[in-house]
Amino acid sequence: MKVDLFIPCFIDQMRPETAFNMIKVLEKAGCQVSYDVNQTCCGQPAFNAGFWDEAREVGEKLLNEVPNNKTLVSPSASCVGMIRNSYDLLFQNSSYHNKYHQLKKKTFELSEFLVDVLKVTDLGSMLFGKATYHDSCSALRECKIKTQPRELLKHVQGLELIEMKDTETCCGFGGSFAVKFEPISVSMTEQKVDNAMATGAEYIISTDYSCLLQMDSYIKKKNLPIKVLHIADVLAQGL
Repeated sequence: MKVDLFIPCFIDQMRPETAFNMIKVLEKAGCQVSYDVNQTCCGQPAFNAGFWDEAREVGEKLLNEVPNNKTLVSPSASCVGMIRNSYDLLFQNSSYHNKYHQLKKKTFELSEFLVDVLKVTDLGSMLFGKATYHDSCSALRECKIKTQPRELLKHVQGLELIEMKDTETCCGFGGSFAVKFEPISVSMTEQKVDNAMATGAEYIISTDYSCLLQMDSYIKKKNLPIKVLHIADVLAQGL
């Protein structure tokens, strides 16, 4: 299957190796992968901040760049949720509405694409250690992703997956929420990391690097013995 990548801004700028690992995973699953170097943002930061005109402009750029027949796969349920759900609000009664609906049908987060579309659960990945999985709000609530990443992680050789308490609770990031309501955000992150630590896990894994960056900043500040990993980085191990 031919697929196009949609790489989130923060992975592009802060963790590009995760994007390369995603390519490795998709190619292992038998995909032919393309990436448009002119690609930018889905418009979510502007949309969430209330700047809908600016978000619409960015969204139009994306819709113009992605042909209707292309399958778009992203290592971020946050971006996928924006395209699937918020574009409906941005492009109502516009010439882009039909184009949005076509793209919506063919836009997927990495784990759901592997499990639901390709029917792949075992890539031959290998990572030894204990891990716990964090359900991002975007994956769980916007994209209804819960079982797919766990199914993939269960097939990683050497990895013991342990569920943490309140795994469906927010990590405290929420984009600009972490800036506007810092004390609340930090308290939420502390609770999430404490729950992960209580499992004895060595790794916190998620579909969304935005959540992982939030938790990683707290972990590093407190010098805690736990690491964060994007699911693409896990699945690329041993390939």
